[in-house]
Formats: sequence, C-alpha cells, structure tokens
Amino acid sequence: MTPIRSVLIANRGEIAVRVIKTCRSMGVETIAVYSEADASALHVREADRAILIGEAPSSESYLRIDRILEAAREAKVHAVHPGYGFLSQNPDFADACAEAGIIFIGPPGDVHRLMGDKKAARHQMKRSGVPVVPGYDGDDQQNERLSAEARRIGFPLMIKPSRGGGGKGMHVTHSAAEFDAVLPRARRESQSSFGDDGLVLERFVQTPRHVEVQVLFDTHGHGVHMFERECSVQRRHQKVLEETPSVALDASQRDRLCAAGVAAAFAANYVNAGTVEFLLDPSGEFFFLEMNTRLQVEHPVTEMTLGLDLVRLQLEIAEGKPLPFAQAQLAPRGHAIEARLNAEDPRRGDSPSPGRILHFEAPRGPFVRCDSGVAQGSVVPEYYDSMIAKIIASGPTREAARTTLIEALRHTVVLGIATNRERLIQILLSEPFAAGRIHTGVLDEIGPLPKEEPASPEDLALILAALETESSSSLAAVGRGAEAASDPWASTSAWRLS
Repeated sequence: MTPIRSVLIANRGEIAVRVIKTCRSMGVETIAVYSEADASALHVREADRAILIGEAPSSESYLRIDRILEAAREAKVHAVHPGYGFLSQNPDFADACAEAGIIFIGPPGDVHRLMGDKKAARHQMKRSGVPVVPGYDGDDQQNERLSAEARRIGFPLMIKPSRGGGGKGMHVTHSAAEFDAVLPRARRESQSSFGDDGLVLERFVQTPRHVEVQVLFDTHGHGVHMFERECSVQRRHQKVLEETPSVALDASQRDRLCAAGVAAAFAANYVNAGTVEFLLDPSGEFFFLEMNTRLQVEHPVTEMTLGLDLVRLQLEIAEGKPLPFAQAQLAPRGHAIEARLNAEDPRRGDSPSPGRILHFEAPRGPFVRCDSGVAQGSVVPEYYDSMIAKIIASGPTREAARTTLIEALRHTVVLGIATNRERLIQILLSEPFAAGRIHTGVLDEIGPLPKEEPASPEDLALILAALETESSSSLAAVGRGAEAASDPWASTSAWRLS
C-alpha cells in the first residue's frame, strides 16, 4: 500500500472544494490548479496551495494534460484527483499520471478507453449478459448499412456518437426519411466533438426513466454496488434533480438492476468509484446505457443514505487498501434528493448567467447539505459549466426529503446573477414529481416557469444591502482571494476557511 499525503485536484468549482474537504479530514495536503479566470475562486482559497495553469478557456488550462502534470511535479504530489468533467474520463491523462509515477484516483486508462467507446462497451456488456438497448453497433459504418439497420430496428430511433457522452451529438429520428436527412449532420457532430464519426443506433425508449448504479471496486478484485440513483429529471440530456432510492423499483427489480451494475463493472475490470447507467422502460425492463468512469455529480445522495464518504473511499482504494465492508453490510436508510443550482436564467431559455455574486446564503438544517463552489463575492466565469452549488436534502421518506429540499431552496439566496432556483422549486412542487411519475421528458409535461413576479420588499432590501457593500467588503474579499492565488502563502486569507 502507498500512503497518499498530498493530492492535486485537476478540477475547479464545487467538486474541487468537495475533494478538499475530505482530504482535510484525512490530513492530506491539497494543491489546487486554476486558470486566469479562477484566480479568486473558492477552491483556490480553500486549498493548501494553488498553481496557475493557463488562460481562461479550458482548452488552455483545465484540459491541458501537460500543464497539470507540470504542476503536479512542481508540487511533488503523491496523487491526482480528476473530479468529474474535464479530464476525468480521459485515458491519456490516466496513463500520463501513471507514467509520471503519480497515483491517478480512478480507474486505469484502458478501462476509460473501453467504457468511453460506446460500441466496445455494448459488445462487452452483451458478452457479459448485461442487457443493452436493441440497436446496431457494428464496424460497417457505410451510410447504406446504417440506413438499412435503422429500418430494421424501427422508429423512433436514437443516433449516438460511438465515443463521448453528456448527451452531445445525440439525435432522435421518427422516420426513415428523417434518419437519412440527419445522418450526415450526426457524423459531422461526432467527428467535431469526439474526433470520430462512428455512430451507434439504438431503439428510442419512450418515456424511460434514467436509473444508475453506484459501484465501488478495490485493487484486490472485490466490488460492491451502493444501490441506485434515479436521475430522470433532465433538460436536454443534462440532469437537473437526482434522488435515491428510485420509487420505480421493487425489491426484485432493484436486486437485478444492481447485480447488472456489478456485472458490468466486473466485465470492465473496474477499479475505484464508477457509475453504471441504465434506461428503465415503463414495463420495468432495463437496458445498459453507459458507464461513467469517475465520481458522479450526484454522489451526495448516496452518501447521505449510506452514511459513507465516497471521496475518502476513492483515496483509500487508490492507496491499495481493500474495501472496508462487504455487500451484506451496506443498507441505505431513508431518502435523499439533490438539486443542481445553476447560474442560468430559466425565463430566458436557460441562458448562462455569468457575473459576480453580490450575496450568497446557503441553506442550513439537520437534514440539509450544500456542496458549493462559490461564496459571496465570487465571480462566475463564462467559460465553464454553469453549476455553482448542489442543494441536498434527506429524510425518512421521499415526501420528507422533498419538502425539506423545497424549504432549503427557498432559504437559498443568490444575488447578482440569475439562477434556476425558482425552476427547481417549481419542479419539486409539481404533481408529477410529487407523485413520483417522472421520466426523462417530464419537464415538458411540467411546463415552463410562470411569468416573473415583481421582487418582494424583502428581496429588494437584500439587493440594496448587497449593492451598498459590493464596493467594500465583497471586493475586498475578492482582492484577498486574488492575492492568495498569486502567492498562496503570503497572507492569512490563503489558509483554510472554516
């Protein structure tokens, strides 16, 4: 076993802060990396040390393997935690860390390659007895063959890039003529986004649920599932709300789904934390969708129902320690729901809302958790993902968790930028969500936000107070953050914040 005493976090925002908190509790030194746009970011101020790696665009900073490894060597770290997004599922990054003698906290490069290739992953799942969506994933990618296979599978039909993920480049077609018209565009998008124009065709499962299984495997060949999460509330294939357990599963279905998740991970020779995603159709049949070879955004709901720290377990596995429990020892309690708080305006087509946060108040409560990447005075850059925080609530029942989360969101205050807070509350209050009748298209059923109401006197008072202090306390805090970023040991503001 190799003890990890220092970790470079190859990420930013909420997940970087989240990893720092666990490392701090383990006595592990943390090194943040940051772009020029993130010089005053919260993760920079929270870490023990911080290293500038490039300009604002992620292609010049957070996606630069060479610069991140240079920072890791400069800091003489034992390990790198990739977080999620950016390079977290990049096999070349995992390989480069191994070649540099740095522990990569996640699976090795060959696992990323296998599960990142939708065709190869489907083939492996089929060989292992894991059900996949009926479709075509063959090597013959001629237009004529794809058109013929589309007609054989039937419509509606999903066209997906063979590589990549996150919903990019996916198209639903409803007829042979529409398929033939969309096919060239799908190829171009796949090539542009993922450097490969290969496509996979799958039967489009109508009104499905998106249910995923959290798995954890050590380096000794032992693995467990940590039950399922329901992630069906989505906008353009991006998750909005997540929860555990899924109300759609009975005990028998849960056992079969979780067993399939473990089988999928075994088939990939998996190591560390990962998530196997499935589509659940209205009849109760489920199909393998993909595997995310990293920590998921929605991992807190699993932590809150199991009482475990997944980041700590990731580090312990990376050190070579065996899993500290067997499957029979894992038993979730109650229900948990997570809401993604984004810097976007739902009344303007969910357009991004970058800018300075004048006032930020996180919700509090015995059954409430807030994982945030921002603080009062933080600047939300235009270059990165819009999520600024995750609000999570738990309770003995789904209804208790739902009502607690609604109140938590009502007591979350963000001034200076637009957020989707009101949209999240609307979804949680809606009859389909309250009744558990959710699917990947449920937001269309719920409908848009109603016309914007005038600000209340209380809101106006908060806004005025924030504006009055903006030129003094908020800017001073940002200035201290920038000073810490340029020389993290030069002032007390660089030390860990309580």
